[in-house]
Amino acid sequence: MTPASPALAHAQTNNLVAKLWNYCNVLRDNGLSTIEYVEQLSYLLFLKMADEIASDPFTEQEAKTVVPSAYDWQSLARLKGIDLEVHYREILAALSKNPGTTLGTIFAKSQNRITEPALLERLVVDLIGKEDWTIQGTDLKGDAYEGLLAKGAEDTKTGAGQYFTPRALIDAMVDVMRPRPDDTITDPACGTGGFLIGAHHYIRENHMRDLSREQRLALGSGKIWGNELVTGTARLAAMNMLLHGIGDADGKSLITVGDALADKPDRHASLVLANPPFGKKSAITIVGTDGKAEKEDISYERDDFRATTTNKQLNFLQHIMSQLEMNGRAAVVLPDNVLFEGGAGEKVRRRLLDEFDLHTILRLPTGIFYAGGVKANVLFFEKKPPRSGGAHNTSKLWVYDFRTGKHFTLKQHPLTRAALDEFVEAYLPDKLRSERVETERFKSFDYDELIARDKVNLDITWMKDPALDDADSLLPPEVIAQEIVEDLQAALSEFAAIAEALGGEVSADTDVIEPTESD
Repeated sequence: MTPASPALAHAQTNNLVAKLWNYCNVLRDNGLSTIEYVEQLSYLLFLKMADEIASDPFTEQEAKTVVPSAYDWQSLARLKGIDLEVHYREILAALSKNPGTTLGTIFAKSQNRITEPALLERLVVDLIGKEDWTIQGTDLKGDAYEGLLAKGAEDTKTGAGQYFTPRALIDAMVDVMRPRPDDTITDPACGTGGFLIGAHHYIRENHMRDLSREQRLALGSGKIWGNELVTGTARLAAMNMLLHGIGDADGKSLITVGDALADKPDRHASLVLANPPFGKKSAITIVGTDGKAEKEDISYERDDFRATTTNKQLNFLQHIMSQLEMNGRAAVVLPDNVLFEGGAGEKVRRRLLDEFDLHTILRLPTGIFYAGGVKANVLFFEKKPPRSGGAHNTSKLWVYDFRTGKHFTLKQHPLTRAALDEFVEAYLPDKLRSERVETERFKSFDYDELIARDKVNLDITWMKDPALDDADSLLPPEVIAQEIVEDLQAALSEFAAIAEALGGEVSADTDVIEPTESD
């Protein structure tokens, strides 16, 4: 089959997203959230794809039977009404019992949320059944599925946005990290798998012609993997990767489910790309004998951690430092508190400067994440062998201020990849860092300057927002209002953390302010 032109493929993707989204609106009227809808879609998509693989005459015989015939797509598609609903529940229960496989990850703890048999029948017959999900290649179907995940992230009431990193930021991070075919690539908090898919796409676009068949197969069967704490999110990640041509339906799952911080990494990587979950503290909910639920802060006692802390982001940073192999590299999204917090934060930053090469920080603007009030940065660093005499590995830190004077909103003025072009060019991904040039937004700081700062504070800023001085450059009222909302959200989150530390009770929705239509 001749590949579709980029314009045609884009149009086909948009049409498919619109079709899937319109049906989502029908199911939302029936009480389903967007994420629940995408979950149900994932189950049925998997069954339909497995059926297409099994019926393909070019599929090797041993790869044909992914789903037992008693629970396959054909067994479902021939039924109607209540019989269809009953059998669908049987399928979900049966296929959830395949731990360690892609099949098992997608169907883990699966439940039927579509309570109207007629709606389920429409989904099976009209929406999934009329599409060929494996014939037209991975991009069209994968991009359509990812488009649904992006829309699901807008469902603020379910908190789905915390698992979704803006695609424009993922692409920029991948473009400067330049994944290679020989890389082993992971994300210990992978959400819906955006970084892993972005890295795979980059390798496929830039190196695939040079790879042998064996190397291409290896790329999608274990050299790229991730971990996710939440079972439902891991399901979406596994399906997202499968639709993008990563992994095998009946092979070992490339997404593990569990607390990445609980143990030392059992496998190291040459490249880590990550955006660990927001929220300052690690905690578990414990139900006492009186039936009351209480949160208990978690600090991880690991001999590979230099500092013991309940700060979730500091723990993820330490975990990633351990997960990197020697000369491995990382790009990690972390909130501002990681750069200035004292105590454990200072210990971790000193180690990062001394034992690693922390060479670049990208200061991100607000308004780009679905979790409101987040002020974050991307830390770029490499793991280096110890130097003689205990010398430090970081010689110079470059800070790119993409925050000051930059204003984005999720709907009216979303972040685009083009907006990050100047950063990617200044980073010089294909050249030596010694060739970098300072600009108004890009400054370098020597190790001695950094280590002398109070508590080794790396929250460095030097620019002034022009809107503060120039009345003619004032922002539109809706943007100002949104920034006020985000500042309030950030303040509420900080106060909530203080209240928890003092033993107070904090409402579950303390840090939630619903975005207005203007964003």
